[in-house]
Amino acid sequence: MRFWDTSAVVPLCISEPASVTVKTFLDSDPLIAVWWATRTECVSAFTRQIREGSLSAVGERQAREVLETLVRVWIEVQPGATLRRTAERLLAVHPLRAADALQLAAALQWCRGQTTDQGFVSFDTRLRETAYKEGFTLLPAEPT
Repeated sequence: MRFWDTSAVVPLCISEPASVTVKTFLDSDPLIAVWWATRTECVSAFTRQIREGSLSAVGERQAREVLETLVRVWIEVQPGATLRRTAERLLAVHPLRAADALQLAAALQWCRGQTTDQGFVSFDTRLRETAYKEGFTLLPAEPT
């Protein structure tokens, strides 16, 4: 099982340059752990692409269907006081935005702070750098 950031889940739902890479990761390990808000962040990405004209209504409907399939099987880290405290610690020591700190705090909660050999799938540069500093194994090793 690996922890997946929203930036890696979206290419599972919409055809993007990273789609082949993330589908390979999913094929090799179909167990996904995500932050509680990942579904909403994905919907935000879909609707933003519709507004920008890079995704059609049909494409958005298909993306939501794929997302619903993923939602039924992934492990979702729920919010709570411990997660919030961890996010606030991360904000104090790393140059993160609040949403990224919550995302990484969820990953830390998922692995119970034992980051060695734990995969963190993301394409967000700042979040990847911080996850690496926290001890996660980054996937892909080099973002596309």
